[in-house]
Amino acid sequence: MRLGSGAYEGPYSFASRFESGTGTNPEELIAAAHAGCYTMALSSNLGKAGHTPTSIETTASVHLEPPAGITRIELVTRAVVPDLDDATFQKIADETKDTCPVSKALSAVEITLTAQLG
Repeated sequence: MRLGSGAYEGPYSFASRFESGTGTNPEELIAAAHAGCYTMALSSNLGKAGHTPTSIETTASVHLEPPAGITRIELVTRAVVPDLDDATFQKIADETKDTCPVSKALSAVEITLTAQLG
């Protein structure tokens, strides 16, 4: 598989999805896209609220359960945002989960969020 931008080129196969094959798979690519999109959207939303983050790290875990398909996505984010209280951070983080473009595209699936400030 090769992305049009050239940012990724590597193995992509059925074995990498369900077995011990090397390379990526659709769920891993979805997780990467979701984590990246969420991080960018959270940074933007925090900035619009007057709180510039020092750092944000997000992971996404996509759960595939055949034959149902993708059943759940778990977002876990940790942000360092000076002078921001946890309640405000949680509100902005949760709103971002619902409004980031990839979350919207994947809204047919349960998306959970664990957001840590610190």
